[in-house]
Amino acid sequence: MPDLEEQRRKVEELKRKILLQKQKGGSTVPSATNEGEKKVAEPPPIEEGERKKAEEEVKKKVEEAKLETQRLLEDQQKKADEEQHKKESERRLAEEEAKRKAEEAKARAEHVAEEQQRKTEEEARRKETETRLRAAEQEKKRKEEESRKQATPLANPVSMQAYAQALKQALADGVISKDERVLLETLRKSLGISQGEHDALEQEIQLEVYLEAIVEGWRDGAITPEDSERLDLLRENFKISAEEHLRLEKQVRQEILKQR
Repeated sequence: MPDLEEQRRKVEELKRKILLQKQKGGSTVPSATNEGEKKVAEPPPIEEGERKKAEEEVKKKVEEAKLETQRLLEDQQKKADEEQHKKESERRLAEEEAKRKAEEAKARAEHVAEEQQRKTEEEARRKETETRLRAAEQEKKRKEEESRKQATPLANPVSMQAYAQALKQALADGVISKDERVLLETLRKSLGISQGEHDALEQEIQLEVYLEAIVEGWRDGAITPEDSERLDLLRENFKISAEEHLRLEKQVRQEILKQR
């Protein structure tokens, strides 16, 4: 601290001056008129006054130096306190920021986990629904097949063959018109074919027509847009599942590969 050192230097200089003044004030001046007279040494009044004045000045400077030193120490302490307070505030802010970021990261992680859990549950429900639908469809087909097998044929084979040809011709475009339905109903009754036999025969011919359409589509090695459109129409009207379509298509392609 340059100011404090300067004050101390001034105080030391004043002390040195006071010591010199005291030395001067203690010297004796001969004033006897004869040899028997006693020598008396009195400091000149002006020197004593200067000494006191110098002492007072020194005291004053010392007090000022003390006050200045105290002020400097207080300033330093104030700056140190302010710096400490600043550091403490910065530390608290840093801790609060770190806590806020940690909470945000935790919230994001929880949101991601919840979203993942929701998607997992939705996927599980979707698969469960698909499984139930497939099981119901397979059970329906199984019952229909059992009913078809258990049905007692009422018509002779010749009649069934004739009716089958008429039914296949009506199903060739995938849709049985109203007029075709009336004609088939009349033919069915005249040939003595029951409704159960008709239903079973219609399912068989639908699969047969659909299979022939697949064969026709893959004959050149690729399905054209027109073939795909016709297959979509037949699949929709005949209510053929995606699994059944894939099975039939795989069967046709294997047969084509064998022939090549």
